[in-house]
Amino acid sequence: MVEDVVRTLGFLCLGSRFRRIGERLQADTQQIIAELGVSIQPAQYPFLAALDRAGPLTIGELAQAVGITQPGATRTVAQLLELGFIDMQPSAEDQRRRLVSLTTQGQELVDFSKRAVWPHISAAVADLCGDLDGPLLEQLATMEERLAEAPLVRRSGLTKEEVS
Repeated sequence: MVEDVVRTLGFLCLGSRFRRIGERLQADTQQIIAELGVSIQPAQYPFLAALDRAGPLTIGELAQAVGITQPGATRTVAQLLELGFIDMQPSAEDQRRRLVSLTTQGQELVDFSKRAVWPHISAAVADLCGDLDGPLLEQLATMEERLAEAPLVRRSGLTKEEVS
């Protein structure tokens, strides 16, 4: 078997290791979302959640709320606009500012997700990480091993009936 160089180099490759785990979590989350009949990307959910919690926000405020760059937020907003989950209108106070808000369809998706999607994802990640303890690199190794043994969809508690 080929050596896992990223794992072996420890702190030197910590960013790569986080990215690898993040990509795996995103892919597993996408599978759960798809099995529940939702057609958005996992990275789009934080935008919907931010708008649900805070109400209308500018793209800059959304970028700050989600912790990404403004160009990245602009791309995601464009995707969500195209899907019909959000709307963008000029601010009543300042016509130069454009506010992003949830559409009725977007609010329905958020409400459904709070009930039927997010609890499964949260439970799966809690199952994955719940008893981690000790040095960070050992915890990351345990997370990777556990993801290899059982992806999030198997940890999510989804039943065949919920997927159908």
